[in-house]
Amino acid sequence: MKNYILAVSIITTTLFSCGKDNGKADGYGNFEATEITISAENNGKLIQFTIDEGDKLKKDQFVGFIDTVQLALKREQLVVSKSVVSSKSKGVLSQISVLKSKLKTAKINKVRIENLLKENAGTQKQLDDVSGEIDIIKSQIRSVEIQNAPVVNELKNIDVQLKQIDDQIKKSKIINPVNGTVLTKYAEPNEITAFGKPLYKIADLSTMELRVYVSETQLSDIKIGQEVSVKIDGEDIMKTYKGVVSWIASEAEFTPKIIQTKEERVALVYAAKINVVNDGSLKIGMPAEMWITTAE
Repeated sequence: MKNYILAVSIITTTLFSCGKDNGKADGYGNFEATEITISAENNGKLIQFTIDEGDKLKKDQFVGFIDTVQLALKREQLVVSKSVVSSKSKGVLSQISVLKSKLKTAKINKVRIENLLKENAGTQKQLDDVSGEIDIIKSQIRSVEIQNAPVVNELKNIDVQLKQIDDQIKKSKIINPVNGTVLTKYAEPNEITAFGKPLYKIADLSTMELRVYVSETQLSDIKIGQEVSVKIDGEDIMKTYKGVVSWIASEAEFTPKIIQTKEERVALVYAAKINVVNDGSLKIGMPAEMWITTAE
């Protein structure tokens, strides 16, 4: 406990000191990474879930699926229902299909005549005739649909339900959305999961962010895109990395609560983020120092 208090005291007395003046770091902070929690998008038993904490996953990688038996059965039932309705209204569907085919041909003719007109090889009457034909066909389609609205609407309703089922089946597959490392696993195979239930947490650890705090007097020495030195504790000596300033807060804030002394707790500082390429040694939450100059 005494060692902990001593360590905190050392940090608090050096937070805002400048490296080029007294050999102390220009900022202290901890490494962060953007963590994403992947959740289930469907209800059911988790049939397959092939990941473990520490696994490195690729974007769009398949990692498991939720039971889809009931969805498949419901889809089959809808297909049968659609077939029954269609068999009762083959004449209506055939008529609509013929009219839509004629409409497609008429639209092609209209485009052809418009091109001929541009080259003075067609007449306005030809264009008017084909435009009138298109209007008549559209009116005929509307008339058939109105006369057979119950059948048409039932078929459309079944088609919508089929799309919903297909979407649910698709979402039963667990596809990893980003490149990264699995930080935490929340579920196991054969567990019953539900929509929105967390399955695992992932983060891209290839580049880490060091969040540090600098005083107002240090702002003139740091800017976005600037290279700085980042140091972490090593076995014998501190290990140094090259970092790049990616963000500086536009507004000041009070010093974080970790600072113990009353004087420094009320001091206003500016947060900054330093991007550091991770060689595998950097971890989320690991403390580090930022040096504006590269001098040891």
